[in-house]
Amino acid sequence: MLQRLFIDHPRSVGESYGQHATFAMGLGLRMIMAGLACVMHGLFPFLFVKTGSRCIRELNNCLQDRQPRDVLTKTMTPAAPAA
Repeated sequence: MLQRLFIDHPRSVGESYGQHATFAMGLGLRMIMAGLACVMHGLFPFLFVKTGSRCIRELNNCLQDRQPRDVLTKTMTPAAPAA
């Protein structure tokens, strides 16, 4: 049971638990910092003018680089219209 909770998902993306934890926590910290920059920009529009959008692009690129190509193709292909 514990193996399923802590190891199955990291293994499914080709990582150990430690590698996955390090990446996910780093990503989360970057998101927190970007969010704080956005909050500060909201209060003081002259601060962090491009920080939020730059961070979003960087995080998106980082995540897309880690995705298997077949997953990206499936998620980027528009759904067929309903009949």
